[in-house]
Amino acid sequence: MTMTKRSSLALAVLALLEEAPMHPYRMQQLIALRGKDKVINVSQRASLYSTIERLSRDGMIRICEVERDGVRPERSVYEITDTGRATAYGWLTDMLSVPTRGFPDFYAALAHAPILTPEKLQELLASRRELVAAEVAGLLDEITHGSTCLPSILLLDAELLCRTRATELDFIDDVLAALETGTMTWTRESLAELTRANELPL
Repeated sequence: MTMTKRSSLALAVLALLEEAPMHPYRMQQLIALRGKDKVINVSQRASLYSTIERLSRDGMIRICEVERDGVRPERSVYEITDTGRATAYGWLTDMLSVPTRGFPDFYAALAHAPILTPEKLQELLASRRELVAAEVAGLLDEITHGSTCLPSILLLDAELLCRTRATELDFIDDVLAALETGTMTWTRESLAELTRANELPL
């Protein structure tokens, strides 16, 4: 029975090995080189190695060769198995066709924003806006450049990320405008009164 938990990193490993056998360092290189590190967290090499270990344990990948190159440490080259291939296609089917509910930090922070003052929230969102705007600009440049030499299927993740961030940017602009004009405002006292008015009986 398959025990490896589905994750974007595990899927990335299986997808890369579907292309060709390779060692873990090459996997990490390709994820970064192709810009997929924007949607797959591969910053910690230990996470990659632990994922590979789990996939190997569960029979989804296996060592097909051990590279020996002079004074360099030996490198295990992995290949995908039939079990891994079937698992990857199953994961892709679910991930593409069935939306799942996420719990992003930003959403959770917005849910608790009322503990701040309107002025502090405005300050923090203005800082976030600069970073999101820079990310959107970078993604647009990447997509524009990539579209000149890559088929659009290879840019779908960047396109969705760009549109998602652009939507977030619009949202932040709307909130900042409401804070600036005072159409969105609150005090601790007004929120406490609202809580008392809506308390459920014990």
